[in-house]
Amino acid sequence: MSGAPTSAECRSLLQDGSVLTVSATRRPRAGRAEVKCSAPGDARLAERMQEVVRLARHTESRFDSRDQVVIGIDRAPATGERDWELAVVLADRMVRGVWAARGPVLANGWSDAWHLGRVDGHAADVPAATLPAALLGGPGGLVHLGQLSGHPDPAAAVSTARAWFPLHAGGAADSLCWVEVGVYPVQGTSGALDDEQAIAVPGQDAARQLGVRQALAAARHFDAGHRPGAGGGVRWRTTVRFGQPHFQGRSFELALVLADRIARGREFLPRGRLIASGQSDAWHAGRVDTVEGIAPKCALLLREAAPGDRILLPQAWQAALPDGFAQQLRALGASMACVERIGII
Repeated sequence: MSGAPTSAECRSLLQDGSVLTVSATRRPRAGRAEVKCSAPGDARLAERMQEVVRLARHTESRFDSRDQVVIGIDRAPATGERDWELAVVLADRMVRGVWAARGPVLANGWSDAWHLGRVDGHAADVPAATLPAALLGGPGGLVHLGQLSGHPDPAAAVSTARAWFPLHAGGAADSLCWVEVGVYPVQGTSGALDDEQAIAVPGQDAARQLGVRQALAAARHFDAGHRPGAGGGVRWRTTVRFGQPHFQGRSFELALVLADRIARGREFLPRGRLIASGQSDAWHAGRVDTVEGIAPKCALLLREAAPGDRILLPQAWQAALPDGFAQQLRALGASMACVERIGII
């Protein structure tokens, strides 16, 4: 990142009138996480800071994985305050040279969709004397991050798709959970782009993040038009979100891969939801392997299926499906198939 500063600061006004300072520093990554955050005595706040940064990076058109950014906040805001989010995003962008401020920055803003580059609003009352030098999120102010550089709304270039998978937790706790994949085209890269490095899975533990990255990178390798390292191919920033933060097992993988294929224009769109259960130890070959829980998951699918839904299950389940399962789904207006690989669905 030649020319980028090694440190940056951004301030935010809290609702009690005090000022919070966000500090960001940059150093060679050397195999470390791409972003590390800290907050005084508040591990949850540090986790949320990291999540906000990773989500907000989704709509940046360039990707550079050579440096680590370390972000700290000098005080913990009151419970429920979120105006610091914009300050964290801007400090991260300044220290990486993505955005250059003309002077000291005071920023107040929050978002429920940082992965779309959207800024929904701000809560604190900023004194009139401060307003000329302040960046305030929301209507009448900064409504999307593209405005920082005079660019159009980056959300227009984000393609997002959801698929659902059955969660078997035992009886009444069984439910369908969604996985959402959003992709944003990367125009160019600095250094080698590893597909896995450009995949963010905020809100999940390290093991789940690694599993998601490996599954998507392998399944994309299976695509006929994608060869990692080849010139001219479309590369993607990818953000993966789940409807529930904690669950067990790998049966979400088929839904994840299919949502990614839909987002990238490689899979058809069903009339309703795409619901899938399956995993694989060979996504690079497009293979769909079996998962456990056939009886409770089929019972859940019969309870939850709606007109237009398309249900995909492992081929290994074909002979063990409950009697009349496919016919009952058709009576509900849904359809199903048992598949042994992706790309032919």
